[in-house]
Amino acid sequence: MAGQRKKASQAPAPQGLVSFEARQAEPGWEESGDDEVADDAAAGAAPEIRELIVGAGEHGQRVDKVLASGVSEFSRSYLQQLLADGAVTLNGKVLTKSSAKVGAGDRLRVEMRPTQQSMAFQPEAMALEVVYEDDDLLVVNKPAGLVVHPAPGNWTGTLLNGLLARDEKARQVPRAGIVHRLDKDTSGLMVVARNRATMDALVKMIAARDVSRQYLAIAHVPGKGWGPRRHREVDAPIGRDPRNRLRMAVVDMAQHPGKPARTDFDWLAGDAQHCLVRCTLHTGRTHQIRVHMASLSHPLVADAVYGGRPEGGLERQALHAFRLAFVHPMSQKPLVLHAPLPPDMASALENWGLRYNLQESL
Repeated sequence: MAGQRKKASQAPAPQGLVSFEARQAEPGWEESGDDEVADDAAAGAAPEIRELIVGAGEHGQRVDKVLASGVSEFSRSYLQQLLADGAVTLNGKVLTKSSAKVGAGDRLRVEMRPTQQSMAFQPEAMALEVVYEDDDLLVVNKPAGLVVHPAPGNWTGTLLNGLLARDEKARQVPRAGIVHRLDKDTSGLMVVARNRATMDALVKMIAARDVSRQYLAIAHVPGKGWGPRRHREVDAPIGRDPRNRLRMAVVDMAQHPGKPARTDFDWLAGDAQHCLVRCTLHTGRTHQIRVHMASLSHPLVADAVYGGRPEGGLERQALHAFRLAFVHPMSQKPLVLHAPLPPDMASALENWGLRYNLQESL
């Protein structure tokens, strides 16, 4: 930053985790944002005060850009939250808008206080089902209803919090080693890195599609049925629904932003109203299976966002990540892991008289 900088106190500031957003090669796994840890501030230490004098080269710039340059060791999302919380003043007046412009000679004062986001990265003991573990990684079977990362509305009680409590190594890597995510109401297998080298390798493998992911889904069967072919392939781009920005949709990329997406579906069992389908991902777009099944007029049971209805005791989208296969990035050992259907999905199939055998699904 061209302007002058000084510290008004020497209390330690929050320790920032390396941003994972720039490293995530498949945005469809829903990775977004920067993460912060505020060990000292959260423990009660007095927050550090930073004062910045806007230089001539920064005249007319947005305040969030000036802060990102002047307090560069912290993520932009953390600084923006400080702005929103009233922790930044401009010439003695509180600022709350990131878009505010500054002028040469202006004085910015920043109180490096802990935010909800920065305090969220704390260990919380919880029962986690670990199906595989070694010195470099572990694989958990996430239950439906468990949020993966802290976010507005879910700052605590997430998988990340549980990993921080379970594994001391988790505090040494961004996002406690989480390299992909599942929706809150999707159950199943997730791989987690236990060191930075493994994390970087897994991210590259995911980007190169060297991690095989298969899901089991229970879907509605409309009047026209599934059709004669048990195997179906959907190769259709996915983007934000232009009519409802809260959902995703199959889009025409000539008219709307989107990314290529491909999913294979195999009918395993079914009747006139419901079907059990194996889903194989070839890309990793947001809500990919849910959107592609809805595009076939087979929305998942209880997936209200994409046209599904609660049935058979299911109150959440009937989607389970049951198989994960990849070559261990450190040992080069092939790993193939499975997680049986959770009780709610298994019970629904039983209620409808549909037979399911894990081995037949592989």
